[in-house]
Amino acid sequence: MQVEEQLRSEAAKRILIKDGAYGTQIQARRLQEADYRGALDLGRDQKGNNDLLNLTRPDLVREVAQNFADAGADILATNSFNANRISQADYGAESLVREINVAAARIVREVADSAGKPRWVAGAIGPTNKTLSLSPNVNDPGYREIDFDTLSDVYVEQIEGLIEGGADIVLIETVFDTLNAKAGIHAVHRVEQTLGRPLPIMLSMTITDLSGRNLSGHSIEAFWASVRHARPLSIGLNCSFGAGQLRPHIASLSAIADTLIMAYPNAGLPNDLGEYDECPETTSAQVREWAEQGIVNIVGGCCGTTPAHIAAIARAASKLPPRPIPEPAKRTLLAGIEPMYLAA
Repeated sequence: MQVEEQLRSEAAKRILIKDGAYGTQIQARRLQEADYRGALDLGRDQKGNNDLLNLTRPDLVREVAQNFADAGADILATNSFNANRISQADYGAESLVREINVAAARIVREVADSAGKPRWVAGAIGPTNKTLSLSPNVNDPGYREIDFDTLSDVYVEQIEGLIEGGADIVLIETVFDTLNAKAGIHAVHRVEQTLGRPLPIMLSMTITDLSGRNLSGHSIEAFWASVRHARPLSIGLNCSFGAGQLRPHIASLSAIADTLIMAYPNAGLPNDLGEYDECPETTSAQVREWAEQGIVNIVGGCCGTTPAHIAAIARAASKLPPRPIPEPAKRTLLAGIEPMYLAA
């Protein structure tokens, strides 16, 4: 059975659980620069380069993945959010991108395969720190730091490493720019052609304010209309806010998308120190409301969430039915509009 068919079959029976935040777990361990750097000499300070830990501290990354698996996660993401050439340039680690992604996927693959039950590995791809839709120069609105083809190439390199390492799915997450997501989709299709087989895609948008728009100005409905041609395995929201603030936007997406809905909120809103105080019981109670309303198929956690949060979410969702996927004919008119731009 193919990965997508297997996951959809399981998602038809119950609400699936995604893992939580690697960054939160790594920060809690108070690592020093030497922990990040290991035996590597890249000529720059590596503190904060969480992706490099796949090479220098694989034991730590494996421990985090195992803790989330033990908490009940069915879908385990890789520790590769910034494992791309653009983001790694800040650390002088561009030459290690392929190696980092292969290692990231292999670590989580080992954890998933040792579970004794079906678990899926999602190769996590972040948005990079560049945007295709907006100029970073207020005096030159037409200027872009990067073009579409270059960003697609960046994503191809990352995706190839993740697939080589054993990822089942490509997770394009924290989408703040819809055009960046399209470059990611384009890259997936290019890798599919090389492999000669399909790769399931999960897409997750992040909204910048309570109006429900991302940084490039797209609403929930517009985002779905722009990416539905990719036929993603799931569409959803992550990061941004806590579960309470995300609920109406998840409900809007649930009403129009004829695929699985995945949502993984932050543990509430950060405090004055940028830390997250929301306890697992509070987060899980709000996620339970999503499940009771029938608007989600996959739930998990983003910034601030720990294995305790994931375990609480898994308990809260365990006896509730998954959202039924609507027939295409029942979508709203807007959801049926073909996107004006399709990446070749």
